[in-house]
Amino acid sequence: MSTTETSVTETAVPEKTLPETTAPETTVPGVTPPTPAASAAASTDITEVLEPVGEATAPPTTMPNETTAPDDITVTADVLTDEELSLLAASRTAKADEPSRPAPRGPARTPGATMRPNPAGDIGPRRMLRTATGEDRFNVLGSLIAAAAIAGLLFGWFAPLSGAVGWFVVAFLAFIGIYALMVSFRGDAETVKDRVMTALLYGAGAILLSALIFVLVYTLVRGAAALFNVNFVTQTMELAGPLDPLSMGGILHAIVGTLIQIGIALIITVPLGITTAVFLNEFPGRFSRFVRTISDAMTALPSIVAGLFVYACVIMLFTHQRSGFAAALAISVMMLPIIIRASDVVLRLVSGSLREASYALGAPRWRTVWHVVLPTARSGLVNAVILGTARGVGETSPVLLTSGVTAVMNFNPFSGPMISLPLQVFDFVKSPEPNMVARGFGAAAVLIILVLVLFVIARAFGGRSPGQLSDGQRRRAAEASLNDLRRMTMRTAPPAPETQTVVTVVPTRKEHL
Repeated sequence: MSTTETSVTETAVPEKTLPETTAPETTVPGVTPPTPAASAAASTDITEVLEPVGEATAPPTTMPNETTAPDDITVTADVLTDEELSLLAASRTAKADEPSRPAPRGPARTPGATMRPNPAGDIGPRRMLRTATGEDRFNVLGSLIAAAAIAGLLFGWFAPLSGAVGWFVVAFLAFIGIYALMVSFRGDAETVKDRVMTALLYGAGAILLSALIFVLVYTLVRGAAALFNVNFVTQTMELAGPLDPLSMGGILHAIVGTLIQIGIALIITVPLGITTAVFLNEFPGRFSRFVRTISDAMTALPSIVAGLFVYACVIMLFTHQRSGFAAALAISVMMLPIIIRASDVVLRLVSGSLREASYALGAPRWRTVWHVVLPTARSGLVNAVILGTARGVGETSPVLLTSGVTAVMNFNPFSGPMISLPLQVFDFVKSPEPNMVARGFGAAAVLIILVLVLFVIARAFGGRSPGQLSDGQRRRAAEASLNDLRRMTMRTAPPAPETQTVVTVVPTRKEHL
């Protein structure tokens, strides 16, 4: 058997030499012809620039019957004009004179990609936005000392001024001016405005807090003589007169009347106010805008007008006597617009995506409101009720016209006069006797404490944000989770093999001797 061998002979392709072309010399006005050294430098620069490009390009594809050019062809500067060579040499010289720039830190940035900061690079010190610097403390402390000194000089030496309130006003104005001056030494105009506005806001908060503390302290101090007697909250004024000592009589009937009246008012206003707020948010339209306008206008309604309205429509037409129920109706008129307005604002803050998710799951509107909207806004609704309660519990004018004044205990809100704490305070302090005035301040202190207790109870039961559970709720949830785990474990566990118990009875034979 014969084999055929095929031999491949490599034939060298003769190199083709390109003809050298000489560019014609052209003279450009204002351009100096390049020297041979500049031409050589430009040629070297072009070669350095073109070589990486040749490396990065893809290898050419060879088609059939196509002759490829040899690789030893070198591009020189002979194909460029003298003007281009001179410009290239000038740019090379300018580039050599530029200072070297530091390489950018981090990875190279890809065009169109998001630039991420390099965590390994140098990171400056973190700014503490809520921490005052030493310079700020020095400015505040120095301004306070200087303002106090200026106010002291004006009120004690240079000006005929007197009074503690005037001294504080002058000192505060001087503090603002000196503080702005000290900040301007190191900061610009925007910094001065920011510091001055911050000082004004802190000053407004301090004034408000000082006024509240003054009212509380003054009331407690003036009513301390009556508060230290146990009978003040356990007895009524049925057997006590204006000249009797503080060891006789009390305000128990007024406390009970206040609780009954405010309870009836809350029963009326809380469902009605929250339902109206839900209507304003869930059913927008012309009528809802009209209702919102009326409720906003009623927030500025004078309390005496509410009392006159209830007196004319309820007492004169139906009951023909003052009672605790009539007083509760007057208080409800004052509380209702506050609860509606505050609840409306809170319900607007509920995200629309929660409603849409509930609708997407097939829940109707009433179920969405009951299980999604109201639980989400629970803490805000509690605050709305607290605001309404604070407005109604301290009303005196409508209660004066509708409840009447009495010194005995009355548990029936539909029959007979029923006094409340604000009206009892008014009745005490109008007396010229010091003991009666002390009882009046003591009743005011009890009213403040009672309102505080009601607020704490309301916040404890309804003030948690959505998803925040109490200790008992968390414990019950953990127990339910454990029960579910046991049940699922029992379902997934393989069934135990059934065992049959075989009882063998062995007969025994008794032998009688």
